[in-house]
Amino acid sequence: MSTFSRRSASTRSAGPQAIAIETGRIGLGDFLKWAGAADTGGRAKQMVQGGAVKVNGAVERRRGRQLASGDRVAVAGKEYLVVAR
Repeated sequence: MSTFSRRSASTRSAGPQAIAIETGRIGLGDFLKWAGAADTGGRAKQMVQGGAVKVNGAVERRRGRQLASGDRVAVAGKEYLVVAR
């Protein structure tokens, strides 16, 4: 099982919220749950398949899409930055 940790961006920055991962990669659906953007895997699936999620500025419809450090995820008016620990 993968281990992840959350880390908020500095309050001085208006940029994305940084979400730290301790693994090299994380699936988009898992990331949405971990970041708090989706309550369940089913909700994450609906969001992704419905076209409500962007990765690095492009709509992403694959829930299993692997994210790595530096990727940006935008959903529901919020932006998240994947950061490796």
